[in-house]
Amino acid sequence: MKPLFSIIIPCYNDGKYLPDAIESLRSCDASLFELIIVNDGSKDEATITYLKQLEIEGYTVIHQQNKGLSGARNTGISKSLGKYIVPLDSDNKLRPEYLLRAKAVLENDENIAVVYGRPQHFGANTEVPPVGDFNLQHLMLGNYIDACAIYRKAVWEQAGGYDEQMRLGLEDWEFWLRLAFNGYKFHFINEVLFDYRVRPDSMARTDTTDRYNSIVSYVEEKHKYFMSFDAVSTYFRIKYKGNYIIFMLKMLLYMKFHKLFDIIMKKGFIRKL
Repeated sequence: MKPLFSIIIPCYNDGKYLPDAIESLRSCDASLFELIIVNDGSKDEATITYLKQLEIEGYTVIHQQNKGLSGARNTGISKSLGKYIVPLDSDNKLRPEYLLRAKAVLENDENIAVVYGRPQHFGANTEVPPVGDFNLQHLMLGNYIDACAIYRKAVWEQAGGYDEQMRLGLEDWEFWLRLAFNGYKFHFINEVLFDYRVRPDSMARTDTTDRYNSIVSYVEEKHKYFMSFDAVSTYFRIKYKGNYIIFMLKMLLYMKFHKLFDIIMKKGFIRKL
């Protein structure tokens, strides 16, 4: 029987963390998933040795020249048999409830393409980052959905996979945007479902402003039809010209006292922004 889930782990010189990721899967129902590890051109001897040992033990390990996270994920997914894809970074850990919760959602509603939950940080900090229901405007401003979201393989195929030109990071953000702009539905499960290792040397923590800005510029240019801010700027110009004092007071009230703003608006004392 084909597995329901395909868990894809890209690995680039992360052999010291990979055992934790694999160990976390031992608590999951083994009948539900297959595991594919993609060695993305690792040069670290300890990592290479460990991956060879995994192959001897019967794990599926695909070796390729370094292509970055997008290329590694695409390679693994292209070889997968599962109906649903679970991207798991080599330094993170999956909780057993994740597959079960995702199965319940995806099997019961074929209109839902992507399921995501909350991460629990470990390592450099132990926060539970704020994550919430899907909101396209929020997503356009920045990524709040981790790469470890579960989605239908058919959706990956239809979307053309991850953008392999994005080697500087945020490739998952661009992928989510592409799905959202094409009408695919996201579903948030309000539970901690995986563990995210916070590392001092992680890409997210070492991004420079120039690097981040170059990524954002690339994404905005790629999706300029959807991400143009012309409509927003026009709206604010019109509102500001109408009565700028009232408009600025409303903005201040909305930003600093949001609940009070809602109460006053519902009572009809003020109109929407």
